[in-house]
Amino acid sequence: MKKTGWFYTIMVGVTGLLIWLLLTNGPDAASPLPEVGTEITNTSTTVWNSFVTQLHHPLAILLLQIITIILAARIIGTLFHKIGQPTVIGEIVAGIALGPSLLGWLWPEATLFLFPANSLGNLQFLSQIGLLLFMFVIGMELDIRSIRKKAHEAVVISHASIIIPFALGVGVSYFLFENFAMPGISFTAFALFMGISMSITAFPVLARIVQERGLSRTPLGNLVLTCAAADDVTAWCLLAGVIAMVNAGGIGPAFATIALSVAFVLFMFWVVKPFLARIASGRVNKETVNRPVVGIMFLTLLVSAYTCEIIGIHALFGAFLAGVIMPDSFSFKKVITEKIEDVALVLLLPLFFVFTGLRTEIGVLNTPGLWLTCFGVTAVAVAGKFGGSTIAARVLGQNWRDSLSIGALMNTRGLMELVVLNIGYDLGILGPQIFTMMVFMALITTFMTGPALSLIGRIWPEKISAAQLASGQSLMISFGKANMGAKLLRLVHAFGGNTGTKVSALHVSPITDISPADATLFEADSFAPLQEESKRLQLPVEAIYRANEDIDQEIMDVHDTLQPELLLMGGAETMFREQPMGLKIRKVLAQVECDVLLFTDHSFIAPNRIVVAYYDENDLPLLKYANILSQSAGSVVTVLLLTENRQVYETEMARCSYSFATIVKQDFDHKFLSHFDLLLLTSARWEHIFKDEGLHIDYLPSVLVLQKGKKEFHSLNLLNAPSQVA
Repeated sequence: MKKTGWFYTIMVGVTGLLIWLLLTNGPDAASPLPEVGTEITNTSTTVWNSFVTQLHHPLAILLLQIITIILAARIIGTLFHKIGQPTVIGEIVAGIALGPSLLGWLWPEATLFLFPANSLGNLQFLSQIGLLLFMFVIGMELDIRSIRKKAHEAVVISHASIIIPFALGVGVSYFLFENFAMPGISFTAFALFMGISMSITAFPVLARIVQERGLSRTPLGNLVLTCAAADDVTAWCLLAGVIAMVNAGGIGPAFATIALSVAFVLFMFWVVKPFLARIASGRVNKETVNRPVVGIMFLTLLVSAYTCEIIGIHALFGAFLAGVIMPDSFSFKKVITEKIEDVALVLLLPLFFVFTGLRTEIGVLNTPGLWLTCFGVTAVAVAGKFGGSTIAARVLGQNWRDSLSIGALMNTRGLMELVVLNIGYDLGILGPQIFTMMVFMALITTFMTGPALSLIGRIWPEKISAAQLASGQSLMISFGKANMGAKLLRLVHAFGGNTGTKVSALHVSPITDISPADATLFEADSFAPLQEESKRLQLPVEAIYRANEDIDQEIMDVHDTLQPELLLMGGAETMFREQPMGLKIRKVLAQVECDVLLFTDHSFIAPNRIVVAYYDENDLPLLKYANILSQSAGSVVTVLLLTENRQVYETEMARCSYSFATIVKQDFDHKFLSHFDLLLLTSARWEHIFKDEGLHIDYLPSVLVLQKGKKEFHSLNLLNAPSQVA
């Protein structure tokens, strides 16, 4: 036994003996023991009672609530994402399902155990902390400079999407007030709050939909994001004014609250914002922010929220304002957001959904008249927001496709609507029935965004330019790792691609809840090597960025839009492995119509020496692709003849003007293949190598695997005239 082992044994033995002696010879060592039967009975009873007591302890209840809420939110959120809906909709539905509308109806005992009345205060306060952090992040995600750049169009569309639904909300309040307003609430307060509730747009959900649909770098995407940002700023300022009036008890006292609010906002922009910028200067880089700086930023958040709460315009506005005035440095915002988002969005925000769900009682809508009112309120909300945004965009010169798309996106209400509704509920403005109706309205208007955009796209399909139709040349690249994009573009150039070839490069980030700031950074990092290679080769590339867990579906959707003549993908190595990426690649291969070339990189630089694996006539297309490389990139091509039946091969060679060297072999040879830069073979042979021959892929050169498409093109040499690889 080693010295450390002896030391450990002696240490534990001696100290254990000492502890035993002290315990057995303590002051109460001589006390009489209870009878054996009594001890067992009392002990078992005491243990059970202790277990029951701990089970109902407030901390145990809170932890069980959090566990249940996160599980339900993740499961239902994922299911909704699978059907093309934002994850947040599933999380909201999960919150409603855990409330009295579903769980309380099917299993009331479980609801009473999970959410006893005395635990709701803890749940509410934790959810409010989550909302404060969330609103802080939303404030940081707003780009005030982009609003200034597009001030004219954005402000007109944004304000139209607020004023029109606001007016309709006030108008419909005239008919709802008598039956649905809470006792003691004035018509003015009720009507103004209904107007605000109709006017809100969910900037976070809208931003994620824009990213997932690849609109973030389009004029339409930039415009609608700017409109939503301006909408958020305007709506929250209006909401602060309405809250101030309600809390002050009238218009007169509300002016004092509003004046204090304006003074506080000016102080934050003119004093605190420059101060924070000086604090952050020199203490922030792309990887980290100094801990004292983080502390100051969080202190700013809390002080701002506290100040707005005591002024009377709600702490959430203070958190939002604190986010807006944070230093403009992209690195700073990214690092701070990363520190907050996981806790705020994954852990704390679902608590807010469930707390909203506990307030949403579908059972209160127990007559056809109430349901008719609910759908009527929803119709008014859609008409105001969707219609107002669409009309304003059309008046400003947008075409019908973009105008309707802007209307559909601005009609997205999501989480922000729930925040506003809960404020109204807490202030005693909204009763249970109208609260439930408005929650339904928020869900329906957000749920309809995706289908509405798809329908608009089908009715008004995106037009392909005349230049693209005339050239008839389109290539698509799909890559995961950033360096793979540059390697695939190098292959495109080797095939003869030049400025006359339309090359589109797709990168899909497998993240659903990605913030606009993170998306910008991920996109820049993912395309940086490809863009550098594009400049070096003087080969323009259209960059297409998506954020979606369904990578295969995204590739197929982009393929269907672009209709490329050739698709180059990274990942041949995983193609026939039973893992998620391999399954996704095979799904793409089974559905796309064009030829697909899958590339596995083993230190690829240029295709100077190519070897083609030829087994039978199914491999003839490989010879045509090899010939393109030979003509355009000057590649030296060797055909590895792995069959005794040479007739078809020799006939093809005689018919075509290929000048390939031919080497007859019985099988693959590691040493022989190591002399080449690129191996060409079909997908069927690639699978054969993996399953039957067991050839170790690490000993192969870079590999290009051909999957013949369903669609036969008239000209396989679809790229332009030969050009030497740089």
